[in-house]
Amino acid sequence: MNKLILIVDDEAEIRDQLAQYLGSAGFRTVTAATPGEAFAAIDREVPNLVISDLQLEESDGLAMLEKIRVRLPGVPLMLVTGVLFDQAVFESTLSQKVNVYIEKTAPLSRVLSEVKRLTGA
Repeated sequence: MNKLILIVDDEAEIRDQLAQYLGSAGFRTVTAATPGEAFAAIDREVPNLVISDLQLEESDGLAMLEKIRVRLPGVPLMLVTGVLFDQAVFESTLSQKVNVYIEKTAPLSRVLSEVKRLTGA
């Protein structure tokens, strides 16, 4: 069975690009533009990984990920964002909320590498 990745981003171009790239690497993907859509997707099928943007139009992506962490404590969480964080900030605060943080400017190959690592694929 292919691993299922939930991608949450309010920018359709980013969602579609990640879904297409990860799909071509053999992952199943489902996308959501809002936290509401993300939780509806989780209700249908528990993902093996959640990838989310930090700044969502309707919500704070980090707050949504915190709720997902409570609901699905064993599911890894990846934050992909255009907001740049110092490594010390990530280690002191974000690392307790997400498994990995990747800048949106990072190559897709880095995202794929982390997806494989986090899902054990």
